Amino acid sequence: MYLTETYNDKVVRQFAIMTVVWGIVGMAVGVLIAAQLYWPALNFDIPWLTYSRLRPLHTNAVIFAFGGCALFASSYYCVQRTCHVRLFGDKLAAFTFWGWQAVIVAAAITLPLGITQGKEYAELEWPIDLLITIVWVVYAVVFFGTIAKRRVQHIYVANWFFAAYIITIAVLHVFNNLAIPVSLTKSYVIYAGAIDAMMQWWYGHNAVGFFLTAGFLGMMYYFVPKQAQRPIYSYRLSVVHFWALISVYIWAGPHHLHYTSLPDWVQSIGMVFSVLLLAPSWGDMINGIMTLSGAWDKLRTDPILKFMIVALSFYGMSTFEGPMMSIKTVNALSHYTDWVIGHVHSGALGWVAMMTIGTMYYLIPRLFNRQQMYSVKLIDVHFWMSTIGVVLYITAMWIAGVMQGLMWRAVNDDGTLTYSFIESVKATYPFYLVRLMGGALFFSGMFVMAYNVWKTIRGETPEPVRVPAPPADMAYPAAARVAASGAQP
Repeated sequence: MYLTETYNDKVVRQFAIMTVVWGIVGMAVGVLIAAQLYWPALNFDIPWLTYSRLRPLHTNAVIFAFGGCALFASSYYCVQRTCHVRLFGDKLAAFTFWGWQAVIVAAAITLPLGITQGKEYAELEWPIDLLITIVWVVYAVVFFGTIAKRRVQHIYVANWFFAAYIITIAVLHVFNNLAIPVSLTKSYVIYAGAIDAMMQWWYGHNAVGFFLTAGFLGMMYYFVPKQAQRPIYSYRLSVVHFWALISVYIWAGPHHLHYTSLPDWVQSIGMVFSVLLLAPSWGDMINGIMTLSGAWDKLRTDPILKFMIVALSFYGMSTFEGPMMSIKTVNALSHYTDWVIGHVHSGALGWVAMMTIGTMYYLIPRLFNRQQMYSVKLIDVHFWMSTIGVVLYITAMWIAGVMQGLMWRAVNDDGTLTYSFIESVKATYPFYLVRLMGGALFFSGMFVMAYNVWKTIRGETPEPVRVPAPPADMAYPAAARVAASGAQP
């Protein structure tokens, strides 16, 4: 029997398990479409196996199924323990789980069938959009209801990040998906032309900014200090960069539309705010990594902490790269190239996936009343598979992208293009194989995780159980208990 009398951990367990399941599914589709770029015949001339149908399935599965389930699990776990209360509305929490799984299954059916709005990260048609809205409103009710009945006055900073992501994603989703239905499977958005493009990338960039950044920073601010058994490096810095991040991020979307029909002044505003993002982004990266100050030796023996700290390192790298790529002169080289793919996956795999994996390794034993994971050695194996896989992937895409940009802009003395487009595709071909190898290695690591999780749930322990750490009150000073209890520092 699981210890759920104080906290509602049933829904956390459900979301945690589905995080692993959807991670495998989403990454499997990603490996398949990466293979199709190298061996196009792998679509077998079946419409629902074509790259154009599977690519949106991949992005929705890894972002909203894998990442979404991780955010539900971690936010529900964190908010209960930092507020010292059980989740508000057990039945409502259960509805968010089953409702979210229904959304994912509906996406997995409709996208391969070609039922889509054709909008990046917002491909799902209006009936599914309505279900997402209902589930999200209930999620907000559960989360903020728990905050409202908290037993401590202080609201720990992780909950501020979770709250920001919940509110902002709701606004983005509703306004970007305003459409006029013409049938059960087809609708037309109410915006037109450049306005539709600007609305889409206001949504698209901030889906990255709040779903994949603010939400996962909330995860980081709770689980990194807990795993490290250290106070967060600077609580004041966490508050300052929270307000800076959410104030600046929302304006950065137009940098996706450089050199388009969008007005130049709007493009420039997007560029300026994107460059400004470097400061708050690096603020939280530094805050997370420096939490290990004085305890760097833990990285030698704790693979869960290695996942988290390397994730923060990738976050710092990708949030430096993003602002640089938003500068118009750099963007003239990088736009529409595979450099963008490398940048996206340094964030998606390096930051989001590795932070998620580390968090799940922290959660699973605690959710199922186990002393530790089945095999710490397998966690270490998984870490190296993930790290090497990411490096192979993004390095291949960086080189391919810069090469593409240089080939596309090369001109002869008479002003004609030096290379045809197909020549750039041919030159890129070997890098697609390296990308496939890196993605396949990262994907294989998920099976190592699934095996480890399964054995842990079954209660098998082939390795000696480590002596539990001392309680938080003994492990570090009273001022450091913020991460553990949510009390006023």
